[in-house]
Amino acid sequence: MTTTGHGHEDADTAGPTGAAVSRDADTTGTAGLMGATVPQGAGTTGPTGVAASRGAAPEASGDPDTESHTAPAPATAPAPAPATAPALLRTAAELDALPRPAGAERVVVMTMGALHEGHATLVRAARQAAGPDGQVVVTVFVNPLQFGEAADLDRYPRTLDADLATAAAAGADAVFAPGVDEVYPGGEPQVRITAGPMGERLEGASRPGHFDGMLTVVAKLLHLTRPDEALYGQKDAQQLALIRRMVRDLNFPVRITGVPTVRDADGLALSSRNRFLSPQERHTALALSHALFAARDRLAAQQALHERALATAPGSGADRAAGLNRLGEARAAADAQAVALARPNGAPAAVRATARAILDEAAARDRHPLVLDYLALVDPADFTEIPDDRESGEAVLAVAARVGETRLIDNIPLTFGALT
Repeated sequence: MTTTGHGHEDADTAGPTGAAVSRDADTTGTAGLMGATVPQGAGTTGPTGVAASRGAAPEASGDPDTESHTAPAPATAPAPAPATAPALLRTAAELDALPRPAGAERVVVMTMGALHEGHATLVRAARQAAGPDGQVVVTVFVNPLQFGEAADLDRYPRTLDADLATAAAAGADAVFAPGVDEVYPGGEPQVRITAGPMGERLEGASRPGHFDGMLTVVAKLLHLTRPDEALYGQKDAQQLALIRRMVRDLNFPVRITGVPTVRDADGLALSSRNRFLSPQERHTALALSHALFAARDRLAAQQALHERALATAPGSGADRAAGLNRLGEARAAADAQAVALARPNGAPAAVRATARAILDEAAARDRHPLVLDYLALVDPADFTEIPDDRESGEAVLAVAARVGETRLIDNIPLTFGALT
């Protein structure tokens, strides 16, 4: 599932691709900051004229789609594949009989199959986390509780043979691929985990009940696999935050680690659903990542200008601008004066406006327009909207939209007041 294992919207367990993985461990399961992205593409320019330099900041994906602080990135070389092909386990009894590594850890990556390079990055990160003596288990299960419409469930790709090959190459020791009857014997469970208010926002509002189904299957798979650590992609940021909250609130004995979003060279976040996009639709879909990167760069530029304004001679905004003018930086001085005289709480509004301008342009296209579901700047702890007077702290800029028949999501972590 794409909770990066089991996921929402995109229902993808897509993790970062071959770029350096900045693993974000959380021993308590609390929802924390979204780690940086692992972009692979070239730069772009937003409406503000600030170069977006899309490849400059790491971001990641992985579905279940979970983060607090980011650990140093490990070596970029892929971990070696195991000596033998991964064991294919179809029942809970077979999984229970799988010997646990003596003196080492079991690390799990949950997916809904249709594995791509993002998932492979998650598995490689799990292999590195487990070490040569540890054990990596990949789950492949298309969870019916996460789909609101039967047609969407039927349309989701099933590619188990290819998934086994991908998991083997990335270093998995076992693949647990149960059927629906094995996970939900006797039909849909009558007792489920409820995501609460946090699960009713954004993706939850667009897909009622989705997060309840996601948390229910993640809880079951955590019980069945009994891992020491579970890795999820940051592309499904709300899913990741909910899993962390569940693990903390219900005392699951597992570490939850978020892995940065993986992107194609053009900036589009990897997703199993990208295969449904025509070339023209994919061009439209790039507006999601362009909007996020432009907003990120607008925030960085605004904060840098504010810092420069504060660093010049004390006095009014005009004095600061004059000081910069003496250095021959006339244009920078004008920008710095505007920033210095503006209310310091304008950054959230600027971030939203910058992203919205790019999305509105894509929505106005005559052919293959983008249909925006939401654009939200939220607190990563509970996914409530960031107020316009926020001056510091962590945030997630999240977007969801439909292009043609395909619904896509993306997000980027932001830090307000990072330079002050």
